[in-house]
Amino acid sequence: MKRHSFILFAFVTVWASLTPLTAGASDITVNLSDPIVKITAGFSGTDLLIFGVVPGDGDVVIVVRGPIREEVVRKKVQVMGVWVNRDEMVLENVPSLYMTASNRPLDEFMPGGVAFTHQIGAENIHIKPRKDYVHVENWEHFRHALIRNKEKQNLYKWDPAPLVFLGNRLFRTKLHFPANLSVGTFGIDTYLIRKGKMAAFETTLLNVRKFGIEAAIYNFAHRHSLAYGLLAIIVAGLAGWMANVAFRKA
Repeated sequence: MKRHSFILFAFVTVWASLTPLTAGASDITVNLSDPIVKITAGFSGTDLLIFGVVPGDGDVVIVVRGPIREEVVRKKVQVMGVWVNRDEMVLENVPSLYMTASNRPLDEFMPGGVAFTHQIGAENIHIKPRKDYVHVENWEHFRHALIRNKEKQNLYKWDPAPLVFLGNRLFRTKLHFPANLSVGTFGIDTYLIRKGKMAAFETTLLNVRKFGIEAAIYNFAHRHSLAYGLLAIIVAGLAGWMANVAFRKA
């Protein structure tokens, strides 16, 4: 952990031990080991420490959601021995990344209604078809396929990561962000569940950005998409020509 993160964690620990719990307390205090995840040329994933203080007893659940967007899901069929795309579905409200952390299994304390309302658990994400696709029958199959693919890509996690209490009110957890992370603003929602009800919650934002040569290429591709496309074609053609020349010499 970086030095400033350790100092901040120590400060929160001392504050939690010295601050009395009042009857009207309802806020959750949440801090991150780093508010920015930096994607560079050698980025291979990173761990993020999340810690904080809750106002009293209960169970804590943390939900991390990546930027929300639309995604196209295509169904492949085999035609004469070749896999081709046939049906497709455009789904809305798709988090690019989804994972959770909890101090114990969700089914031991989380009511189904609360989990569905707050989209806690990958099965409760409110992914739905875009309005021009609502007429498609069995669209739920596309939704399930999308979640399976995200899980295979290590972007969705079914099982919560372990969250531990350090005392009665201070908690901490560590979550791993994979290398294929999308850039954007991520929401980190922290919930305190007490006796089957939502007692308190807090939302913290995390920024994922590209730095260095990665950022330069990313910005150029988005600001000058036509030029980037032509340049990519030229580079690919040049690479192919050089490979052809090399094989001929061999």
